[in-house]
Amino acid sequence: MINKAYLLALAACLFLALLAPSLVQAQGGLTILDSRAQAEFPYRLNFSLSAESDVNITDIRLHYRVDRIGFAQVTSEVYIEFVPTNTVGIDWSLEMVKIGGLPPGSNIDYWWTVKDAKGDRVETAPVVVKLDDTRYPWQSLIEGKVTICWYQGDQSFAQELMLTAQQALAWLAEDTGAELEKPVKLYIYANSQDLQGAMIYPQEWTGGVAFTRHGIMAIGIAPGNLDWGKRAIAHELTHLVIHQMTLNPYIDLPTWLDEGLAMHIEGPLEPVFADYLNRAIAENRLISVQSLSSPFSAYAEESVLSYAQSYSLVDFLITNYGRGKMFELLNTFRQGSSYDGALEKVYGFDMDGLDALWRDYVTPLAQPSMTEMPAALVGVGY
Repeated sequence: MINKAYLLALAACLFLALLAPSLVQAQGGLTILDSRAQAEFPYRLNFSLSAESDVNITDIRLHYRVDRIGFAQVTSEVYIEFVPTNTVGIDWSLEMVKIGGLPPGSNIDYWWTVKDAKGDRVETAPVVVKLDDTRYPWQSLIEGKVTICWYQGDQSFAQELMLTAQQALAWLAEDTGAELEKPVKLYIYANSQDLQGAMIYPQEWTGGVAFTRHGIMAIGIAPGNLDWGKRAIAHELTHLVIHQMTLNPYIDLPTWLDEGLAMHIEGPLEPVFADYLNRAIAENRLISVQSLSSPFSAYAEESVLSYAQSYSLVDFLITNYGRGKMFELLNTFRQGSSYDGALEKVYGFDMDGLDALWRDYVTPLAQPSMTEMPAALVGVGY
């Protein structure tokens, strides 16, 4: 009879063997003893490797690839400096400050190549590392192509945000014809401070950001600030959809169109933005469409005006020329058309022409009232 305790011990050993890193060995004596990666979100990703051979190990290289939408797979290669010996243990860190940071939930594939003095070579199998924000106990809710992750608030809080997301997708499809092509994730932080703690270079007014190449967005929404949160979700989700639809290797969307569509799907322009716009009209200090095609100013007041004008420009185009033309404009940009070229093809005027027509359209607006600066703004990310 087989001893029961022996069977339990054997099963435990097999389980531990499954958890331990597997060894990789070339035909000679070159062997990978251990390979690991550990994230310190959002600051760095730490890699470690140990290997041995019956001769000196002479070359170690780390290869990694960030999982994001693109037109070619870009692999980065890191040459590791070390003193050649027959047993090595090395560590190397990818500092996120050097690449601008990565969003929560993003993935990185990595593998190693190691050579020794005899010419033996080992390449490890690719391993996927997920950059999770482990500071918070995340929950998740999935519907269709949308996943919402949150850690503060009950299930009804997440369900209400999901309803907002689905409604925004429906409105966007109706107004522009644009729809999600790939799944997206929404990370809901409890406030803007928590959100900014997940970013490398946040602006002090950042309330939400869309990482368009990753299909990920992050927003700071307190359960008690749900009205603002719903608008923020509609805004950032629009960025993800529009960028999926118009992605091309030649040119990005003009910022006024990208932000204007996001503001449009939020709903009517909020009073604070309307007041800034009205004041700029009355004081004849509107920003040109040419200038609004570039990234917006980091100065809060000018940024608020830029968002307000962008909303008004998109509203002008949809109201006067119809939703079909907007869909045609987005498809024209997808083909890599220039800013002026796309407008001329679809509407018959360039950016200067749009600027002149829009200024005539908004001139009769009422005088502004004084409203406080919004606590946080939303915007497109990386």
